[in-house]
Amino acid sequence: MKYFARVLLTGFLVVPGCVLAQAPKSRTLTGYISDSKCGAMHMDNGIGCVKQCIENGNQPVLVDAHQQVWSVENPLALKGYYGDNVEVIAQVSADGKSIHVIKVTKKPGVMGGMKDGAMR
Repeated sequence: MKYFARVLLTGFLVVPGCVLAQAPKSRTLTGYISDSKCGAMHMDNGIGCVKQCIENGNQPVLVDAHQQVWSVENPLALKGYYGDNVEVIAQVSADGKSIHVIKVTKKPGVMGGMKDGAMR
C-alpha cells in the first residue's frame, strides 16, 4: 500500500511540472494589423482594404517585421487597431502558426510603410 501511495504522489508531483513546461511562452512581436484575405499583400488603399475585408467577415491577422502572417486566436483583442503598426505581446501556439494576444500597443506610423492607404 505504501508503494502505491508513493507512486500516486510522485505522479501528482511530476505531471503538473510537465504541463507547466509545455505552456506557451509570451513573445513580443512588432508589425501591423492586416486581414486574413490579403495578409501582407496589400497594394492600393491598404488601410481601407483591411477595414473593409474585416467588415466583410475576414479575420484580423498580425503581419510581423519579417512579413510572417500570424493568425490570431482571439481576434477581438485587435479591434480598433486595424491597419495600425503595433507591438503585440502574445503566446505563440504549439504549431507556431497562430498567436493568442495578451496586450496590444499602437506604434507610430501606419501599416508597415503605408501612409494614408498608399504604398511608400
